[in-house]
Parts: sequence; C-alpha cells; structure tokens
Amino acid sequence: MTQKRSEYPRPQFQRENWLNLNGEWNFIFDDENEGMKKGWYRQGLPEDALKIQVPFAYQCEESGIHQTAFHDVVWYERELLIPDDWKGKELYLHFGAVDYRSWVYVNGSLVGFHEGGHTSFSHNITPYLNESNKNELVVRVEDPSEDETIPRGKQYWKEQSESIFYTRTTGIWQTVWLEPVDPVHFASIRWTPDIDIGSIGMELEVSRLIENLKAEVRISFGGKVIIHDLLSLQDTYTKRSIDLRSRFTERSNIHGAGWYWSPESPNLFDVELVLRDEASTLDVITSYFGMRKISIENGKILLNNKPYYQKLVLDQGYFPTGLLTAPSDEDLKNDILLAKEMGFNGARKHQKIEDPRYFYHADKLGFLVWGEMANAAEYSEQAAARLTLEWIEAVKRDYSHPSLVVWVPLNESWGISRVGRDAQQQAHSLAMYHLTKSLDATRPVLSNEGWEHTQSDICGIHNYQSPAEMEKAYATTESAITTEPANRTIYAQGFSYQNEPIMITEYGGIAYKVSAEGWGYSSVESGEELVEEYRKVTEALMTSSVVQGFCYTQLTDVEQEINGLLTYDRKPKCELSKIKSVNDQG
Repeated sequence: MTQKRSEYPRPQFQRENWLNLNGEWNFIFDDENEGMKKGWYRQGLPEDALKIQVPFAYQCEESGIHQTAFHDVVWYERELLIPDDWKGKELYLHFGAVDYRSWVYVNGSLVGFHEGGHTSFSHNITPYLNESNKNELVVRVEDPSEDETIPRGKQYWKEQSESIFYTRTTGIWQTVWLEPVDPVHFASIRWTPDIDIGSIGMELEVSRLIENLKAEVRISFGGKVIIHDLLSLQDTYTKRSIDLRSRFTERSNIHGAGWYWSPESPNLFDVELVLRDEASTLDVITSYFGMRKISIENGKILLNNKPYYQKLVLDQGYFPTGLLTAPSDEDLKNDILLAKEMGFNGARKHQKIEDPRYFYHADKLGFLVWGEMANAAEYSEQAAARLTLEWIEAVKRDYSHPSLVVWVPLNESWGISRVGRDAQQQAHSLAMYHLTKSLDATRPVLSNEGWEHTQSDICGIHNYQSPAEMEKAYATTESAITTEPANRTIYAQGFSYQNEPIMITEYGGIAYKVSAEGWGYSSVESGEELVEEYRKVTEALMTSSVVQGFCYTQLTDVEQEINGLLTYDRKPKCELSKIKSVNDQG
C-alpha cells in the first residue's frame, strides 16, 4: 500500500534529511492490559498482531482496521532501519500526536513518556540504538474511553456517536518521523512580528554551546535576499530584533498592502538558518514568517492596525475515512480553498488542536484561524492540570504562524459547567486566560467562548436563533449582552462587559439533508432554501453596528450532524458562489 501523509510534518522548522515512518505497523488491542506482563515492549508483539496504517487511528477506515468499539490500551510495533550515513548523529523520534498517553520503547528500553492527545513530542533515541542498523520500536498507548476529565473535544465517551459528539480517536493520529542531527543543532525558532517598528523578533535556541558557534540568517522576500546576518552565539538562547522596513514606505501598509500578511495578501518571508563552527556546517533549517498584527481598540478588532471584519466558518476538522486525520495534505488545503471560495476569510477550528500542516496552508493561502483547545467534559483538579499542560504545548508549537490570530482555551463552559456561579471554575477560566496571555502577548484570548465569560479580549456569543430574533438581539450593545441564548448569561456572575468587540461566533447550523439522516439547529429542503436562510440570518448580523464579525456553523457535515454547507465528503450542498455573494456584502 502507498504510504500516506508523506509530506514533511513541521513546515516552520524543516530539515532536508529525515525519514517518514508512516505506513504499515504491527498493532494489537490489549483489553486485559497484560502486554507489560507479557513483555511486548521487550520482545515485540505476538504473531497474531494486526496490521495498521499509521498515522490513522484504528477507529477509521484509513487505518485498515475500522473498528469503533472501546479498546483503552493498544500497542504498535515496527522495525527501524537506520541509514548508514546517519552514524555519528543524534537521532530524534518525533510524533505529531498520540491520543492519549504513550510510552515509547526502543530495543526493549523505555525512551520516553508523553501525556496529551493533540500535541507533538520528541525523544532522543540515540542511547538506545543497537550497533547494527536494525532496531525495534514499540509504542504502548492508553486512551481511557469513558474518562470525561480528559481533554477530548468532540470525541464521544460512549460507543455510538450522537448529537454533537463523534467517533473517538485512539493512538497515533499524526505523522511519525525520524531525524538525524549533529549533537550541536538548532533546538527551536520563534518569530514575533512588530509592524509598528517594522521588525521581526527572532528567538533562537541551540542544543548546546561550543566555541566559535555561529548562526547564519538569510531572510528573503519574493525570492530576493533582504537580510543576511552572521550571529556569534554566546549562549544557547539568542534573541534578536531584525529591521525589515528600513526606510521604505512601500514595505508598510500606508499605501496598499505593503509587505504585511493578511487573507487578501498572504505575504511570507522565507528563512534559511545555518549553524556552523570553525570547521563545518552543523545544521540547516528552513522556516518562514509573516508580518502581521492582530489587536483590539475601542471595541473593534484590527488587523495590521486597520478595522477588520472576520467572516469565519466553524470547522471541526473531521474526515469521513480518517476522522481527526486528513487522508492527505491536499485535503487540509482543500478545506481552506472551499471556505475561501464561499467568501469566508477564516475558520474557528472547533475543539481540535489542528495538524501543523493546516496552519501552513492557512499561512500560504491567507486564511485566519482561531486556535482552540479540545476540552474535557467534566471538571476536576486533575482535569484542570491536564488541560493546562497540553495547552502550554499547543501555544508553544503554533506561536509563529501568522494565520493564527485568536486563542480559545475554553469553549461553552465545557469542563467548567458551573462557571456561571462557581468561584473555583471561574478561577480556572481566569487562569487559562492569564496563562495564555503570559505565553503569548500578541494575540487576543477568549476565557470561555460562547457565553459565561469571565475575562476575555473578545465577547464571543453562540446564538442559533432565527434571523428576526438575531436582528433584535444585536440591535444595541445592551441587547447583545443581556440576551441569553441557550438560557446562558453572556458573563459569569461577578463579571461584566468591558467594551470588548462583540462577535457571533456560532450561529446558523442550518441542516439540509442530502443523503444522510441527521440533525441541525433548523432545517431546509433544498440548496436554494439553504442559501436563502443563510442570507437572512447572516445579513441580520452584518447589518448590526454592534457585531464585529461572525462564525457560521459549519463548514461540513460530520457523521450524524448535517448542518454543513458541504457534505461530510466535501460536496457542495448549494451554489458556493451564492454563499460568497452574501459574505461579500460584509
């Protein structure tokens, strides 16, 4: 079978030399949790093990197994064949995402553990390799199916999908790859644009410091090198501000788009970083960034210091044959292209920390993205800790993407169902807001998207009422913040509106049944009716002087939920140009 998901999985920190480990692995369910006792981590899986196609979860069709029953412990195994020319290098084993806890073994030795089902992690496996090229890799995964305090997003804790919850994802669901590096190598890069002074902030980390270590930085725009610097590294961490505007007006957006990034002009700067000592080149990475600013002033959202009306679509990021995993890189790109074809300038990725390749395509194509944590269903102190640790990893991983403009750590009081009045859960909401601001001072943060806000930079409201009701609700600021959609107050007890921009971040949900049975928030009988109902409810928002942007529910059908503008397999339910003509009015 042809290997799927063969593209480099980390496009903002890319090396030329790497080995994709996607493809066929041995796989087994361990329902009795006896694999450790039987020594599978040391001697490999039994001969009757199944075959699975990584990086697809066993629950989906692409995996080759396609079972949806609960199996809380699973094992993976494959052989590692190390190329001869990698000898003398340190080898890092990377996992895009494994849901939920993973233990990684090489040649019978534990090389590392990770908890968190949506974020990337790596292990240095060099000390555990044999002298020969042949090595054994085993991964044990635990995914407690019914634990509602685990951050799981839309993955259901029951065996059969229903309502707004979908089939679970267990185990490896993003690319696994191996990468050789010199013991002295680039460890991370972070980009922070500052359009007000015309500079890009670069934070560079290397694995260790040696004498005469230098980093060569080449920044290009439009194929032309505009910066070529050589930095003498005096520490493992280096921070620089690099002037890009210089004295050129056309590089700003005073007249036209300039060199700034936006959905209309997705300008990107290409970067090559070379690490070297006196004798040799130690590491080379390619990266990119965009000069973009998202800010809030006087109750309005600004992009690059100008008011910007966000026309978003809710995107669950599920696929019929792959569930959370897109069957191909093109599928991720195509979702963005379809949304743009309908006149949307961004998406709210709902209850999913998305694949980095999605952000890459959003960066390249010009598409705003709201980054949202997959929440737990119930609150506990352990749930708060789990959410916090995984969220820190997500913010760190995706910080440098220009397309990512808003952070959403909590949604609709999920996992904090008593936040309206409960001081402890309010403290958690506030903590997530301030934690996110402490990790990223450049983006707005919502404390609890939808309603029962504590402190938030944007007042995001979820409302599925009729067009007439929406027009009335958002006629004034006072009516907007006192209307109680779903019988929820917009602000939690003790908190109030502080002139935040008001956005209707879920609305519509109009169901049109093409072939599948299912449900939505309202229903129509044809594509023409779908367009007309979309027009009426969206115009009710666009004509409001109070509303600063919207997010329509939703891009595609997902399983039993049939309120997408597209079917689950991405077929249009109506003429997309007609949806665009409505959106273009805003």
